[in-house]
Amino acid sequence: METPTFAELGLSPELLAAVEVLGFERPSPIQAKAIPVALTGRDILGLSHTGSGKTAAFTLPLLAKLDFSLRRPQALILCPTRELAVQVCEEVHRLGSKLGQLRAVPVYGGAPMDRQLRALRDGVQVVVGTPGRVMDHLRRGSFDVTGIQTIVLDEADRMLDLGFREEMEELLGQLPKERQSMFFSATMSKGVTHLIGKFANNPETIHIDQKSKTVSTIDQSYFEVRERSKVEVLSRLLDMEQARLAIIFCNTKRSVDECTESLLARGYTVDRLHGDITQQMRERVLRHFREGTIELLVATDVAARGLDVENIDVVFNYDLPQDPEDYV
Repeated sequence: METPTFAELGLSPELLAAVEVLGFERPSPIQAKAIPVALTGRDILGLSHTGSGKTAAFTLPLLAKLDFSLRRPQALILCPTRELAVQVCEEVHRLGSKLGQLRAVPVYGGAPMDRQLRALRDGVQVVVGTPGRVMDHLRRGSFDVTGIQTIVLDEADRMLDLGFREEMEELLGQLPKERQSMFFSATMSKGVTHLIGKFANNPETIHIDQKSKTVSTIDQSYFEVRERSKVEVLSRLLDMEQARLAIIFCNTKRSVDECTESLLARGYTVDRLHGDITQQMRERVLRHFREGTIELLVATDVAARGLDVENIDVVFNYDLPQDPEDYV
């Protein structure tokens, strides 16, 4: 069944104009179901997989509620990783491009605190951040949560997996009682159920079934090889594919380093992404990859989850992914 148009979801002309500029023709299933409910102010639990369009599903209703005459935080979006926080904040700016005085800032660890302090002091309506750094700002008094009307937990299951439970509970406990809470998660784990029970107010559950576990337009194949032959086989495949841009996923930081060094020794233009790399370096690596200066990116699944890079020709799983969701 075809979803309704964006114009039928109850969005303002300014938001519809931004959606049109971005080239979205029709809402995805999660957007079509979540946006009308969110616009009423009701709490939401959205169960949908990566790539379902959930960012716009919570961002458009959140933007609709902002009072632009107030230069103080009115909405908080929590994300599991720095990259996802940056991407979501960029999407907030894109979807709010016709709203005039929108100010949104990403706050995350590994980046200079003074720049974030300055942005918060100058006045923002939307804060997008990782739980650890958001709590840092809250504890030092640089982030005023008294005006927060909307809280979004994006990839709530992944934040719990990464050990942010205490920060999330402390944060949610300090927000105003009168607020809208939106939880988005790929899975309904015990931890997510606990958070919902403790901090949500009778949320409407919106469950989008994933019809196929993987995307039908992607050709998939696998090769059984010995551990010591992996780099050799990978090199052969890279030469056969002649891909302009390729990502290689590994399960550990050590595996990322070893694979990167082996490919560099074979003359490939390659760089790496994992948790030990500084934020400044990560941003530089991603910029070079997007520009095509480097053709191969070797990364751990945690470092690469939520990355948005266009025109990737091929993805290699150097190690078998531990989580099916990461594979997708």
